[in-house]
Amino acid sequence: MSMLTKILTATTATVALGGSLLATAAPASAAARDGVCQSGEFCYYFNSNLQGSLSDFTTSVANYDTKQPTCYDYKGPGAGKGKCIKNAAASAWNRSSKTVRVYFNSGYSGAYQDFAPGAKANLKPGLKNQNASHQIGPTSGGGGSRKNMSFSLYSAAGTITCGFDGYRNTSGRHEGIDIARGVGSNVYALTAGQLINVQRGSTGRSGLSTIAVYSSSLNKTVIYLHSAPLSSLRVGQTIRRGQVIAKESWNGVSSKGAAHTHVEMRLGRQPRAAKSVGDPHLQNPNPTSFWNSQGYTVR
Repeated sequence: MSMLTKILTATTATVALGGSLLATAAPASAAARDGVCQSGEFCYYFNSNLQGSLSDFTTSVANYDTKQPTCYDYKGPGAGKGKCIKNAAASAWNRSSKTVRVYFNSGYSGAYQDFAPGAKANLKPGLKNQNASHQIGPTSGGGGSRKNMSFSLYSAAGTITCGFDGYRNTSGRHEGIDIARGVGSNVYALTAGQLINVQRGSTGRSGLSTIAVYSSSLNKTVIYLHSAPLSSLRVGQTIRRGQVIAKESWNGVSSKGAAHTHVEMRLGRQPRAAKSVGDPHLQNPNPTSFWNSQGYTVR
């Protein structure tokens, strides 16, 4: 064999080997989200009856995001391809071996619909085109042995009215979780710590109130907005978990009918809440894992 023939033969073998390696690696890197609903995945469809483009998942997602290039989008062929899936899914197919729960709010909260293993169905009214998160293998009843966060805030039934990053009709990114029960309801501290800021405010849009409780052991601050702080609260005092700290009100809210308590978790020592309305950037991380670590289910 001539030297030239040897070089050409070696080059051809190298290219062939490289092509083989590339052909093997490509499916592995694309398998998780490739626009094909495969065994083991949970799949959203843009249209009802499993029609249109699809978006496939192998893990839970607490926040889909709402803009490209960071949102979870539809990847399969058909109507909706390239669109963000948040608040834009009409049907789903659960090809995983676990129940998948689709939620109205980000952070696995609000109204939900369960898809049993193998189930194919349209999203029910109230969730169709209003899907904000999904959880693969949720604990029974949405929380197992954890306490219901909205119940714990009032020691009575409360309702999450807007989840983390859950704005639908308001500009900006919602930095906390809004929970409501009714004007005058007792508001209980969800975590212990030192009170580092209290602003009492007044009813109406311009009268924002603030209670900030910092935990040095966790290096996190939990902030409560809109409810009326008790007159006994003083900066520097120690707050116990389960202590009454306020009465639900509408301080910094435009109408009495919209009264609620905004609960926000911030990293580090933070005396004030992050800006939400009109601010397109999130400063806080999704708080679901934090609240779970504190023994609460976000619902």
